[in-house]
Amino acid sequence: MPSDIAIASVLGLLVGSFLNVVIFRLPKMLERQWAREHQEWSGVEPATELATSAPFNLLVPRSQCPKCAAPVRWQHNIPVLSYLILRGRCSRCQATISPQYPLVELATAAIFGLCAARWGQTVTAGAWCVFAVGLLVLACIDWETTLLPDVLVLPLLWLGLIAANLQWTATPPSDALWGAIGGYLSLWSVYWAFKWATGKEGMGYGDFKLFACMGAWFGWQLLIPLILLSSIVGTVAGLALKLGGGLREGGYLPFGPFLAGAGFLCLAVTPESLRGGLGL
Repeated sequence: MPSDIAIASVLGLLVGSFLNVVIFRLPKMLERQWAREHQEWSGVEPATELATSAPFNLLVPRSQCPKCAAPVRWQHNIPVLSYLILRGRCSRCQATISPQYPLVELATAAIFGLCAARWGQTVTAGAWCVFAVGLLVLACIDWETTLLPDVLVLPLLWLGLIAANLQWTATPPSDALWGAIGGYLSLWSVYWAFKWATGKEGMGYGDFKLFACMGAWFGWQLLIPLILLSSIVGTVAGLALKLGGGLREGGYLPFGPFLAGAGFLCLAVTPESLRGGLGL
């Protein structure tokens, strides 16, 4: 029903606002944790603010401007609308606010609306929403930091296996299991073949886990379409960045965002329709 889609989309906007907090803070939280662990193991005081004892998590401190440290007022924290009213600038120092914030909020609203339109007010819709927003967060973090944190990837992998076993998704449990196994081993094999041939690392272990996660959700039958789609998306993006001079030093692009992009495309078509269209 249209009302269900509208309610889901508004909920998606609110969830998207929190996802921006996760995307920004989680890598910093992990860096602080690694700095503390380094200090404990080595006994050397790390020369970095990452190991400070000041509380820093998803709830504290309050959101603030990264340039002038002015706290973000509640009226400036309304999804999308506040960004438009402020014209993408801090209300105090006029520093530019990244367009990532409204884009993530709008993407989350679209995800929730799509799932509500396809599956209604069901646990299936909720499960796919969780999967999709997990992909969104991982894609953004990987793009910015080249990290795919286990604290996000592994729970999403387990949830895919659980969802299949509880029939929250249409993926049979055996397909989900072999999808997870096949997803991990396929990229693991590519990684080692490339390393033995060139002496270089072509991707990280997080990519193996993310592909295993996608196999758990979509099933082993969609692994080949997913990897082909992600390669095509990655090639197009790489060429566009190269022509536009936007490639990073060394020409390296993280693979996680393109795996996630393939996942979004498959979810938009719906896994059930895609399997039927491929005769799987």
